[in-house]
Amino acid sequence: MEDWDNATTVTEFMLVGFSRQSYVRAALFVLFLVMYAVTVAGNSLIVVLIAVDSHLHIPMYFFLSNLSFIDMCFVTITVPQMLVHYFKEKPIISRGNCFAQMSITLFLGTAECFLLAVMAYDRFVAICSPLHYSLIMSQKVCLILVVSLWVSSFLLTIVPFFSMPVAHFCGHNVVNHFSCELQAVLKLACSDTHNSGLSMLITSVFTLLFPFAFILVTYGRIGLAVLRIRSARGKALSTCGSHLTVVGIFYGTALAEYLRPQAKTFTDKDKIMAVVYLVITPMLNPLIYSLKNRDVKAALRRLIGRKREM
Repeated sequence: MEDWDNATTVTEFMLVGFSRQSYVRAALFVLFLVMYAVTVAGNSLIVVLIAVDSHLHIPMYFFLSNLSFIDMCFVTITVPQMLVHYFKEKPIISRGNCFAQMSITLFLGTAECFLLAVMAYDRFVAICSPLHYSLIMSQKVCLILVVSLWVSSFLLTIVPFFSMPVAHFCGHNVVNHFSCELQAVLKLACSDTHNSGLSMLITSVFTLLFPFAFILVTYGRIGLAVLRIRSARGKALSTCGSHLTVVGIFYGTALAEYLRPQAKTFTDKDKIMAVVYLVITPMLNPLIYSLKNRDVKAALRRLIGRKREM
């Protein structure tokens, strides 16, 4: 076994990104800057509209405001740093900042997984038990669900992350990724990371596979209910179709990344999948969920009308 005490301890990591060619980096900088701006603007607008318009103070939009908040945090943790690194020959991040980014990203990703499941349950109650909806999804219940998902996310990610055996990094510090992705960083460890990998796999089952299975079962029951209610088909299919689009993109890439046998190296294909759930999904959420929604459009018109009257 290697002598860790005599090895050089890594205090910083270098993030490879996608390319070292200047013209490719310039194009990617513009692309990700636009995507980041659209993501922050779209999700901020959704949060503001839901907060100020009383017509949107219902469970569906309460959960949606939480989703927009998570997505804004999600991209802000990774994209600004990635943009800055496009101007550096050696994109360096300290070990402390790298591990902080890693843990926060895991926390937010887990919270989004649970929130998408809660939103599926909300649509199930609204469509399958409309007469009891206000009783089942009361303000108190919604608050409990949201607090529970945030607390559960913390307990399933942050606590295990800092309680895992410390991985030793002794020499290799080049991460083949654009951010501190857990799997990409752990591949550089020179100590045994088998237990860490097993812990990550078990956590992924609870945070990815179980919520995804719950969503599929829930929407299966919603589909059967909608087929029996002709008058509700259009609106229900539109709302549920939007939700399933987000679920398919987010869970599909995340499951492929975390629940498959891990290779010894991190490839460009892995990085592209990470872009999908770290950058593209947060950008699409406000477009898919809200800006095509009649209630949100009406709220936006009312907000613009109020601004003009001032």
